Amino acid sequence: MSTYREIVGKKIKKVSSDPSDGLDGQMWYNSTTGTLRGLAITEAWSSSSNLVTAILGGITFGTQTAGSYVTGFSPSISNSNANQEYNGTGWSTNTNFPSSQTGSGGGAGPQTAGLVAGGGGGSRTADAFEYDGSSWTSTGGLPTAADNIGSCGTETQSNVIMAMGRIPSTGNAGNNTTAVYNGSTFSSGPNVGTGRMFGPGGGAGTGTAGLVFGGFIDPSPNAMTNTEQYDGSSWTAGGSLNNPSGLNCGWGTQTSAMAQCNPSSYKTFEGYDGTSWSSKPSTATAGNGYSNAAGASTPAGWITGLGPPLAVTEEFNSSTNTITAAAWASAPATNTALGTTAGCGSVTAGLVFSGADNLANSEKYDGTSWTATPALNTGRYGAGEATNAPQTAALCFGGVVDPGTNNKNETEEWNGSSWSEQSNLPTGLRQIAGFGLQTAAVSIGGYSTTYSAESYEYNGSSWTAGGDMSTSRERAAGCGLETTGLAMGGNNPSPYIANVEEYDGSSWTNGTALPTATKLGSAAGIQTDAIFFAGNVPPNNVVGTTLGYDGTNWSTRPSMGTGRQAGAGAGTSTAALMMAGANVSGTALTTVEEFTGATLTANIENFTTS
Repeated sequence: MSTYREIVGKKIKKVSSDPSDGLDGQMWYNSTTGTLRGLAITEAWSSSSNLVTAILGGITFGTQTAGSYVTGFSPSISNSNANQEYNGTGWSTNTNFPSSQTGSGGGAGPQTAGLVAGGGGGSRTADAFEYDGSSWTSTGGLPTAADNIGSCGTETQSNVIMAMGRIPSTGNAGNNTTAVYNGSTFSSGPNVGTGRMFGPGGGAGTGTAGLVFGGFIDPSPNAMTNTEQYDGSSWTAGGSLNNPSGLNCGWGTQTSAMAQCNPSSYKTFEGYDGTSWSSKPSTATAGNGYSNAAGASTPAGWITGLGPPLAVTEEFNSSTNTITAAAWASAPATNTALGTTAGCGSVTAGLVFSGADNLANSEKYDGTSWTATPALNTGRYGAGEATNAPQTAALCFGGVVDPGTNNKNETEEWNGSSWSEQSNLPTGLRQIAGFGLQTAAVSIGGYSTTYSAESYEYNGSSWTAGGDMSTSRERAAGCGLETTGLAMGGNNPSPYIANVEEYDGSSWTNGTALPTATKLGSAAGIQTDAIFFAGNVPPNNVVGTTLGYDGTNWSTRPSMGTGRQAGAGAGTSTAALMMAGANVSGTALTTVEEFTGATLTANIENFTTS
């Protein structure tokens, strides 16, 4: 029998406490507890961010951290041309697919070199398109129109075979023909052994090492267990699924694949090792026959279209880390109901101030509870703040006093124990926003007698004119630092705007617009790593929607538990605080929520020698 040292190349270390991440070796002896310990592999699903648009049955390709999901349908959308992309954290939209259809075509390749062929709509299509990560190009089509395709092509755009599923001549009786793609054209390939229709992702592997599994024939059998493997020239039977898998999806390679099965509301999954299928953990959310998935191999994949609401995404991981999904959680409420409020700080040291009904209120948060602090000298609401300032060095400027026309230009600094008057803004502005620090802050827009595109810079003692934004606005959100800031959304004569602008310390440039025009939202983070959350969207809906920004693109994040508008944001993109705000009728709230990004924790367990 081989020893651990012979296998691993190192001996088991003796330690008095566990290493936090297991980097000292995969196994060790803890002399304090008298146990043999190590990193254990765990397999589990974790929740992720919802789709931008809830949709079913689309066509997928790519990996867990760079996947694409195109076309599809829903109860309210008969045919879609949506192109939604997953970055391992959330979803964003990119260039629309060239045609609208219900999906169920074949998808192959990585996100930046993808292939989509066939699919449904008013009728099945033979059309095929290549994708380079930003644009679509028509390429040689399938030999015949088809949908319900089982596609094998996880690695490259030019090493693909597709089991054709359903073609016009066979209809719902299923079909055994295949098509092979060489990078420019399709040609007929060897027939599969059992003709059938596939779900919107009933294939895995490559064009020379493919795998198709499950499938269905209407009216009978409705769901099958058949598995077939392709070696580049012919198909042979593989190990059968333990559970039937009809309108299925899956991902992986010929020797490391995952398949969704029908029992338990499509929550059941099985894994394939090249010979046989075995049980894998089930998803937390019920699926349906038109969910879709992608991934390079068993240890890392995703599935989406779960629910209702038909937008839920879950990730599967097999690793030595336990993944805790990103989420919002309820936190202790503020002592005073606050409407259009301002704030700064972090999730363990937050500060909220001003608010509805001309409040001079100020409260601090220690991560556990709120404590009233000395009040502002000037009560107001709709004030601006240095969003990225710490709890002990806050800045409040501008705002308005009821009846809503008495604009304020007062500026106050907080030193951790009291507020003090400072140099006034050059003009009174209400519904203003800002970002930066107490000694290096920027005001954003607002309203005086007109909607403002102006910004002003504060150096800790006085204000000077900054660059003008391209879009005038009030009720915007801001975050970042003086030389790297963001202005997001708001309103002007248009009730809602989606425009986003980036500031470099002297001038503004347009960034990527919000997916949905929003006013009275909140933000946290920096220019290249921010989140935008809550707010009011057309026609007059208060939401808890959360989006992440990487400096170029917006992608979805888990939504808040309670939607609201005009609250105060603080913190970072992975540890944010949403403080108070108001509901859709304008009633001031005390509600507070904390956002925590996804975390990885080493999965350390005890081992025995028996």
